[in-house]
Amino acid sequence: MSVSSARKTVLALCVLTALAAQAPAVSAAERLQDWPRVTSAIAADPAIEARVRTIVGQMTLAQKIGQMTQPEIKQITPEQVRTYYIGSVLNGGGSWPGMDKHASVADWVKLADAYHAASLSTDARTPVPVIWGTDAVHGHSNVYGATLFPHNIGLGATRDAALIERIGAATGTATRATGIGWVFAPTLAVAHDPRWGRTYESFSSDPAVVREFATAYVKGAQGRFTADGNVVATAKHYIGDGATDNGRDQGESTVDKATMINVHGQGYFGALGEGVQTVMASFNSWNDRAGGVDYGKMHGSQVLLTGALKDKMGFDGFVVSDWNGIAQVPGCRNDSCAQAINAGIDMVMVPDDWKAFIANTMAQVESGEIPMARIDDAVTRILRVKLRAGLFDHKPSDSQFAGDSAAVQHRELAREAVRESLVLLKNQDAVLPLKRNARVLVVGESADNLSNQAGGWSLTWQGTENTNADFPNADSVLGALRAELGAAQVTFNADAKDIDATQFDVVVAVIGETPYAETNGDILASDTVSHSRAQPKDLAVLKAAAASGKPVVTVYFSGRPMYTNDLLNLSQGFVAAWLPGSEGKGITDVLVAGKDGKAAHDFTGRLSFPWPGVPCPAPIDRPDPKRPPLFTFGYGLSYAQPAQVARLPEVNADHCGEVTTLPIFNRLDTAPFSLHIAANGATQPLGNDLNASLRWPKEKPVAEVRTVQINTQQDAREVTWLAPAQLIARSTSRRNLSALARSNGALQFDVMVQHQPASAVKVTMQCGTGCEGGVDIASTLASLQPGQKRTVTIPLACFASKGVDLGAVEAPFVVTADKPFAAAFTQVRVAAKADKAEGVVACR
Repeated sequence: MSVSSARKTVLALCVLTALAAQAPAVSAAERLQDWPRVTSAIAADPAIEARVRTIVGQMTLAQKIGQMTQPEIKQITPEQVRTYYIGSVLNGGGSWPGMDKHASVADWVKLADAYHAASLSTDARTPVPVIWGTDAVHGHSNVYGATLFPHNIGLGATRDAALIERIGAATGTATRATGIGWVFAPTLAVAHDPRWGRTYESFSSDPAVVREFATAYVKGAQGRFTADGNVVATAKHYIGDGATDNGRDQGESTVDKATMINVHGQGYFGALGEGVQTVMASFNSWNDRAGGVDYGKMHGSQVLLTGALKDKMGFDGFVVSDWNGIAQVPGCRNDSCAQAINAGIDMVMVPDDWKAFIANTMAQVESGEIPMARIDDAVTRILRVKLRAGLFDHKPSDSQFAGDSAAVQHRELAREAVRESLVLLKNQDAVLPLKRNARVLVVGESADNLSNQAGGWSLTWQGTENTNADFPNADSVLGALRAELGAAQVTFNADAKDIDATQFDVVVAVIGETPYAETNGDILASDTVSHSRAQPKDLAVLKAAAASGKPVVTVYFSGRPMYTNDLLNLSQGFVAAWLPGSEGKGITDVLVAGKDGKAAHDFTGRLSFPWPGVPCPAPIDRPDPKRPPLFTFGYGLSYAQPAQVARLPEVNADHCGEVTTLPIFNRLDTAPFSLHIAANGATQPLGNDLNASLRWPKEKPVAEVRTVQINTQQDAREVTWLAPAQLIARSTSRRNLSALARSNGALQFDVMVQHQPASAVKVTMQCGTGCEGGVDIASTLASLQPGQKRTVTIPLACFASKGVDLGAVEAPFVVTADKPFAAAFTQVRVAAKADKAEGVVACR
């Protein structure tokens, strides 16, 4: 990208090109009107087809349904795999052998062999080996000591398909080292709204990039099953997960059919052509309003799963559901969904309720609700893939890589990927590269925080509850700078306080987002995408560093492009580093000059998404001339092609449009709120470890707490009251709910009762000492059967009538019970125009 010769500013060019359309994946003449036929690189094999027919013909109904069932390893033993003829298991994010986060590679292989042996010791005429799937989304990212590659958003910035193929191959090798033969990757979303919490799983907002990288990744990871490191790959999440309105995870897409095919289908055309053997259904729904067709939830859409994918595109592998995804189909539950199977789901990811699912599905087949032909088709597809992948021929430990801890490490490749992924947004007066004799002050908590550097899906699902010690084969940016320049030249001060920055030549600030995954990363439509609004401490660090008058170089970690005009203005150098993973030295390779004083490596990364120029940007697929991007798709400076960036306008918006929802709790604490258990004058924060359970206090416990599911994976906290206690969502500062009250707002939450209350259960709000009011919902809870869920709505006007000062609420959600009682809670929020929503509790 060139700059205006008159002004020499990148800003001028970005304004001129802000509305330029991204290159379409196909030309206008080639624009598809319907789902195309795709020829797979893996052709049908008559010998395999004959063997599949023979095996299926020998199987009982129980054996067939077992093949279609995929429980989570925390919930099933090898002996149960044998007894129930289970076809697959998975480890979810934050699940390891023996629930040991530091399980060795050998531990993984041992468990894989145990499942495999159990699956082959059944009484079936031809026992079928189990296949184990895992979310290896940026390397084998659940495994202790494994290399973590940059997340897809960073890889998209490399524009290097050959690199992606090598990463796919390396991930396959690492996965085989643990005895696992199936990866739930690559993600093929074309993300069009950075508010989406899974934006970093998308290679690009350009479907052409996504298609090219889909092909490359599948070729590297899966190949033709001729290499020992090949694994079954997965194209996910089919389809339109990156197209949901306002970037809402698992929400609704309203694009037209042509857009769904020509934009969001491109990655699938590439993956299917390369022979990908499994496709994972998406949580989202699709309502083509322009065409007048509402396809509903993907998990229940026969038109899309069978009609489009299997019949028109010719996919002959199998479709797997996402985590309890069938339950989102209207009329279905976690353990029962004939509609999803009839629609074309072949294997059901049913982590916890797999026994009930098997029983229910067998009954649905026996009653004729699910045709036997549909079951046979599903099992045929599953066996076809297992035979193609060679699972019948070898046990997991037969791989040359099995149990080899070195095989999960690909550090040089990851370091290369980090170098190529970095995008230089600003380099005023050639502040970069850093001179080798420079005295460097490093600030920002992300400088020595490998969790922030790696992001979500890193050892744990959310990427939280980790320390640097959990990443033994990794370098932080601070560690990398010290290794490159020498510890004596590099000083670290996280908050830039109590240190004289004028004593240094340059300040390197490492800041950014904190880890999240899926829905927990969503930014509400009413919230801005301003980084400083979300992480004010980072702005404070930059202000403190800039006040010294020394040049500031900012290394910015993020899972999406964010509004950063204020941060750019405080920085002479600014590098979009995305979520680079374990190899911090890939960053210093480009930041620091070589021994000859020249750049050892230049910046080659280019934006794979446009970068917002305002706190409330327009969706990428619907550009607004009044809200142009600051930096357009493809932008990126380099040492070879420098340019200056003018001072940028700063917009300090508090919100985008009307604030209609105040989230309080959903799966994890939502700032500024945090969940606590309180009793007898003491409190205990629950924290964000989704695998932890609590019995508090240790002596004479009053409550037990664990993580369960109400709507989506691990989204709720179940509290069992053993004695008088409170569940409290407490804010770090008083919140003014008056505006939401004037908008007919209400407190809403989803609840699932496990044990009905024996006495009063009060839901109150607290507003300081002696200021509290609410209602008793015991009768509402008593009307629910164990396991039944409901949305409860309590108008804010009710709390006001009970004495709550809505202008100064400290705790907007307090549940108090005096007698034994157990219930799970999630989706706690205050919502406008909700006073007449479902489940309104009488105010008395």
